[in-house]
Amino acid sequence: MAVALLPITLTAAGSAGLINFWLAFRSGRARAAAGGGLGHLDNDLLLARSRSHANFAEYTPVVLVLIGAIELAEGSSLWLWIVSGLFLLGRIAHPLGMENRLPQGRFIGTILALLITLGLGLYALSLPLRAAPSPTAIEAPPSQG
Repeated sequence: MAVALLPITLTAAGSAGLINFWLAFRSGRARAAAGGGLGHLDNDLLLARSRSHANFAEYTPVVLVLIGAIELAEGSSLWLWIVSGLFLLGRIAHPLGMENRLPQGRFIGTILALLITLGLGLYALSLPLRAAPSPTAIEAPPSQG
């Protein structure tokens, strides 16, 4: 049985897993430094890191599903590699911007996530429409009489 290897999806998902670990680790360190507990504990660094991690968790699953579905439908392509890479770079820029370590990082990460989600979603919706066979004329049965 042949296995469908989706290199773009696997690379993006593996990279996303590493970014998720990094974000969780940073949040955990900030929470421990703030004394533990729930919420952001009136700690701006903890709030920024928690929101960065949550923002990642909000966008990434949908984008990975779209990347995988498109790659499965059409195969690997250069443009999908580029879009995947841009999305992941934006997911790194966003938390750095949340902490003011990378000027405009939050804006860049947010815009990339929004535009890529929109673009992939519309592209995925277009695939079955473009693949549908065109309707053919139906001939009327011969009249009897």
